[in-house]
Amino acid sequence: MKAPENCPNCGADVPRNARACPECGADEETGWSDEAHASGLDLPDENFNYDEYVKREFGPKKHLPHGLHWLWWVVGLLLLAALISLWFLR
Repeated sequence: MKAPENCPNCGADVPRNARACPECGADEETGWSDEAHASGLDLPDENFNYDEYVKREFGPKKHLPHGLHWLWWVVGLLLLAALISLWFLR
């Protein structure tokens, strides 16, 4: 692999045909290749189970109530009726 113009590890200028970065010593094995660049990121592998991860991190799903309670609908309709009647009475 050809040396990059700038070191992806430290950002220093890398001379053409250099085998390692003159500043930090990164080379194809430690920082220039895609495998070396991503090896320290602790990325999930192909056996990663997203559903199991979510369950472990956030616990079991909690069921949220569906819609509003009927009492709130009644209160909302009464308030709407009161506002309409006040508008017509003014």
